[in-house]
Amino acid sequence: MFIAKPKLRLAAAAAVMSAAFVGLVPGTATAADWPPLQEGAYLYSGPNGSGTVTVVDLHDVGTCHTLAEPAVSVQVASGFGAVELFEGPGCGDATSWATSSLTRQNLPWEMLSYRAIPAA
Repeated sequence: MFIAKPKLRLAAAAAVMSAAFVGLVPGTATAADWPPLQEGAYLYSGPNGSGTVTVVDLHDVGTCHTLAEPAVSVQVASGFGAVELFEGPGCGDATSWATSSLTRQNLPWEMLSYRAIPAA
């Protein structure tokens, strides 16, 4: 049976989105589990959403904030904002990493500063 390319693309996109959301649904809690997904953006000083929590104001776009403790993990659930994180203080270090508007993950390295950015 022949399936048109647009239908295949739509089906593939739906499968990818379903797989992404399955990883965000809270299940049985264990010590390694993330905190429940909630609207907003949160930086954590420990892996898997543990440690000290910093709440990111996604409406304060472009303002640089230096953290008291390095961020090691991040969780963002927003329809409009994302977070750009920097390895150095003052958002001036060339090494940066940006989230999407829906993410929950450990960061590739410790981050010392951040700013809210519009979601792409």
